[in-house]
Amino acid sequence: MSRRALRRLRGEQRGQEEPGLGELGLDPGSEGGQEGPPSAAPGRARAGVSNRFELITAEESEDELPSREEQGDARLSERDAAEGNNKGAGTEATKGDGQRDGEEAEQLDKTPMLSNKPRKKKKKRKTKKTSAGETLEDNDLEDIDSLLEKIEDTNGLLQQTQSGIIADSRPLLYIEHRNLNPENELKRYFGARAVLGDQRQRQRQCVRGTWLTTPQSTWPRYTRTGIVMELVDTKGGVQYFTFEHHRKYQEVQLKFLENVETMDPNSVVPLLQALEPYHVDSLLLLSDVCRMQEDQEMARELVEQALYSLECSFHPLFSLTSGTCRLDYRRPENRSFFLALFKHLMLLEKRGCPRTALEFCKLILSLDPENDPLCVLLLIDFLSLRAREYTFLTRMFQEVESHRNLSQLPNFAFSVPLAYFFLSQQEERSELEQSQAREKAARLIQLALIMFPSVLMPLLDHCSVQPDARVASHSFFGLNAQISQPPALNQLTSLYVGRTHSLWKDPAVMAWLEPNVHEVLRMVDARDPLVEESEHKRKTLYQSAPRNIYRHIILSEVKEAMAALPLEVTSQPVMGYDPLPPLDSIVSYTRPERTNRPSNESTLSLFFRSLLPNFNLQGDIRHERDEEAGAGQDLNQGVNRLMAAMRDMLANIQFQEPPRDDNPEGDGDWD
Repeated sequence: MSRRALRRLRGEQRGQEEPGLGELGLDPGSEGGQEGPPSAAPGRARAGVSNRFELITAEESEDELPSREEQGDARLSERDAAEGNNKGAGTEATKGDGQRDGEEAEQLDKTPMLSNKPRKKKKKRKTKKTSAGETLEDNDLEDIDSLLEKIEDTNGLLQQTQSGIIADSRPLLYIEHRNLNPENELKRYFGARAVLGDQRQRQRQCVRGTWLTTPQSTWPRYTRTGIVMELVDTKGGVQYFTFEHHRKYQEVQLKFLENVETMDPNSVVPLLQALEPYHVDSLLLLSDVCRMQEDQEMARELVEQALYSLECSFHPLFSLTSGTCRLDYRRPENRSFFLALFKHLMLLEKRGCPRTALEFCKLILSLDPENDPLCVLLLIDFLSLRAREYTFLTRMFQEVESHRNLSQLPNFAFSVPLAYFFLSQQEERSELEQSQAREKAARLIQLALIMFPSVLMPLLDHCSVQPDARVASHSFFGLNAQISQPPALNQLTSLYVGRTHSLWKDPAVMAWLEPNVHEVLRMVDARDPLVEESEHKRKTLYQSAPRNIYRHIILSEVKEAMAALPLEVTSQPVMGYDPLPPLDSIVSYTRPERTNRPSNESTLSLFFRSLLPNFNLQGDIRHERDEEAGAGQDLNQGVNRLMAAMRDMLANIQFQEPPRDDNPEGDGDWD
C-alpha cells in the first residue's frame, strides 16, 4: 500500500469525527486568502474559559482536535480526489506527488497557528516522554533484577560464613526475631511446602502475635492468668523487670504445690482443667511427664503454651532483642520463664533446629549474663557448632575471655579450636585466613589437652576410635589422669564428652587431632613448664562446683554427668518445676502453715504404711478440738485404727498350698 493511500485512510477516519476547520481557527477557504465569520469561534471558545468547569475537559478537547499533520493529510486527500481522473500517472509522477506533498506539509508547519502550536509541542513532548519512559523502565527492571541477584548471592555468603560488617557491628548477644521461629529453620532445610503442608489452606484465627511461640487453634482460649511483669529499676541503661502473681494466681500456685506433694502427676490435670489452663508450673511439670513417656510432640506443645502465657504478660518496655533487660532468678516468679526457655531450647535441639536453639540460649544468657543461673555457657558452644556458627563462637571467646576466663571451662577449651578447624576448611575463605585459622586451632587444642588430659581417652572411647600404642601406654592420658582430677572437674569433663562426642567423629577431625596429641606428648616428655602450671591449676581451681552447674546438669540429663553428681545433690528431692532453688531466694509470698502437724510415727506404723498407703495412725485433727482434752481420745482412735488395719491385713493374706505331685512315690533317681 502506498504512502498516499495510508494518508487517505487516515483522512477518512478523521473525517468521520467531523472536526470543523473553524474550530481550529481556519476558514475552509483559507487557501484563497479569504477569511469568514466562523473565525470568531475560537475567540468565543477562549472567552468561555472563564467557566471553571470547562477547564476540567480542556485536556480532552486538546486530544480531540486534529494536528497540523492531520490537516495536511486531509488537504492531500481532497487534492487526490480532484485528480482521481488522471489514471495514467507513472512511478515518476507518484514520486513527484510525494515530494510536493512533503513540501506542502512543511509549508503547513510553517504557517502560524496560535491555537494549535502549544498543542503540537505538548503532544510531541508527550510522545517523546512515553518512548523514553518505556526505555527507562526496561533499563530499571534489568538493573533491579541484576541487583537482586547480587544481593541474594551476598546474603548466601553471609549466611554460610557469618562474616562481614553487619555481623561484626552487632552486639554479641544480638537476637533476631526470625531466628526464634523453628519453622524458618526447617524451611531452609526441607522447603516451605514440606514444613507447612496443609496449614496454608486452613482457616486462620485471629490470635495474638507473639515472638517466642506460634499459638495453635487447638489451645485453650487465653484469658488473663494473673501474671504481670513490672519494671523494678533502671541502672546504666539496663532495665530490671520481675514477674508478679496476683491473688488469684497465688491461690492456684499454692494448690499446685499441695498436689505436687502427693507425687501424682494426675492430680495436676484437674488443676489445669478447672482453675487455670495456662498455669505455667503445671504445664512444665506435665511436659516432663510426657517427655519421660517419649511423647515429644505433646511435651513441646505444653512448653510452648507456658511460654505463650508468659509472653502475653510482658511489660511494654521489655524487649527480647535489646539485650538490656534483666530478670532476677532469685525470685520464684521469674524462674518459670528461665526454665521454660531452657526446656524449649532442649526440645528444639532434639527436633533438629540447632540455630533456633542457639538463639534461645543467647536469650537466656542475656537475661542474667553475670550470674548465669542455668549455666548456659556450658551449652552455647555445642549449639554453635551444631548450627555451624563458628564465627560467633570464636568471637564470643575473644570478647568474653578477658573477664570470664572461658578457657578454664573444658567445653570452651576444646570447642573453640574445633571451630577454628572448621573455619580453616571453608573454601570461600582466602588462603591466608585458612592458614591463620589452622594455626590458632593447633595452638588452642594443644593447650586444651595439656590443661584437661582426662578428656582425650573418654572422647576416643565414645567415638569408637582406638588410640595408637604411644598414646595408650603414656601415663599423661591414662587412667591416672581421670582418677586424680577433682570431682568438680570430673563433672565438667563428663558433661562435655557426653554431650559433644558426636561432633568429633568426623575422620577429618580425628586426622587433625592425632598430630596435636603427639605434639603434647613431646612437650610432656620434655618437661615443659606449662605442663606443671596446668597441673597446679587443676588442683586449686576446681575444688567445688557452684550450684548453677548442678542445676544445669540436672536439666540437661546427660547420663555421664548425672553419674558424677555428689551425694549431697542426689540425696535431696529435685522438682522439675524448680530444681535446686537458690539459697538466697527472694520470696514474695509464702504458703500458710499446714493444719496437720508432722507425725512422729513409730517403726510399726511405718511398716503398716508401706503395706497400706491409706493407713494413718493419728487420723484427722480438727481445728475445733482442744488438744489437751482430745489427747486420750486420739490415742484410742489410733490404736483402734491400727488393730483394724492388722485384722484387714491378716484377713487378706492367703497362703498358697504347695503343688501336689501326681506321682508321690517318684522315680527315686537322684543323680
